[in-house]
Amino acid sequence: METVINTNPLDALRWKKETKTADDNNNGMLDQADFFALLTQQLANQDPTKPVDNNEMISQMTGFSTTDGIATLNDSFNLFSASMSSSQALQASSLVGRSVLVDDNVFGMAEGAGANGKIKTDLSASNVVIYVENTAGEIIQTVPVGSIKKGEYAFTWDGKDGNGETAPTGAYRFRVAGIVDGEAAELQALTYRKVDSVTLAGAGGLIQLNLNGGETMALKDVLEVSS
Repeated sequence: METVINTNPLDALRWKKETKTADDNNNGMLDQADFFALLTQQLANQDPTKPVDNNEMISQMTGFSTTDGIATLNDSFNLFSASMSSSQALQASSLVGRSVLVDDNVFGMAEGAGANGKIKTDLSASNVVIYVENTAGEIIQTVPVGSIKKGEYAFTWDGKDGNGETAPTGAYRFRVAGIVDGEAAELQALTYRKVDSVTLAGAGGLIQLNLNGGETMALKDVLEVSS
């Protein structure tokens, strides 16, 4: 018994249905190739009596190009953000063992180590005095400064109390008072703090500096870096 094979030459001319396998890596998102494939199908199956308007087609192409451009821009921004984070992490790691100036008048001190700081004022001041206080609010040392001009004034405490004895290890603070425009006022005190370590993924994803005395501060809050 012979097998009859259909060799109708018209079969070769019939429209073959195209199939497209979804890309597992695109998360169901349409790309530019998908858009033009849909546009081609739309043009092939349009009503001959009501063809697609040129302006509408151009509008669709422009809209997709804009969306595709935004997606590309987002990818570029994410790469830039990752690069900046790596750069900040490298910068922060180099601060370990160095001193940074922070907007804080409280600091921890090892016995006899002393501390450095700055007075910051927007106006000139006279009769300026720096008071070194312990956690109980007791005045350990008084450092007369005199008159200072607008700006910043650097100072150093040698770590000794009013009797010339070495102050014990612990937490202290600088309190600065003076006369501004004829009235008594407290001036802003900044302190230099040693960086003990760095946390690269701190609260909110920010790089955190772990300062001496147990305090933590964001890298962005550092005002100045010293040796």
